[in-house]
Amino acid sequence: MSLADAPIASPETALEALTLVPARRLSARVSLLLKTATRGDFNTFACDSLELTMEGIAGDRHGGFTRRSGGREPYYPRSTEMCNERQLSILASDELALVARRMELDRIEPGWIGGNIVLDGIANLSLLPPRTRLVFEGGAVVRIDGDNAPCRAAGKSIAGHFPEREGLDLAFPKQAVHLRGLVGYVEKAGVIASGEGVIAHLPPQWIYGAAS
Repeated sequence: MSLADAPIASPETALEALTLVPARRLSARVSLLLKTATRGDFNTFACDSLELTMEGIAGDRHGGFTRRSGGREPYYPRSTEMCNERQLSILASDELALVARRMELDRIEPGWIGGNIVLDGIANLSLLPPRTRLVFEGGAVVRIDGDNAPCRAAGKSIAGHFPEREGLDLAFPKQAVHLRGLVGYVEKAGVIASGEGVIAHLPPQWIYGAAS
């Protein structure tokens, strides 16, 4: 019998079997902030602070209340207007270092792959669950949508810095799975400063199982 044909557990049975990971908080610090020089840029460049509005970063290529669907959304016709849950790219320097070692590179800079916020202090940043709230010391709040699947466009950007190496555009999507950081959107507007503290509020977590 396939999972689709299995009997559906009652709410009471499901709750009795539920393994719940409680909500918790983790501390981190902003080590680097970046933004695009012009809206058409893929690369981002270091800055002292980021002003976050409800549309994201003003002038950034990923800013806006809505965006157009692409290869990440096969369930919509390409270029369908949809909610923009990808206003910001959040990275971890230790994860980038690991991807660089896997690709046999001396480094991967956050700006090469369009990063906006680099956080230090949270292990396995890319595995933080959806609905995590990043509450910054200055008052801004970013809601995490999920991990950022690595793409060939970022790989091409990395490859441009190592012209002597072939195949880096394809190597990055393979080596950076669950290490390419997170995407999120602004829940509360404000200004983020470099060096600022941040608290990650993780929601309660469980595995959904419809069948018994």
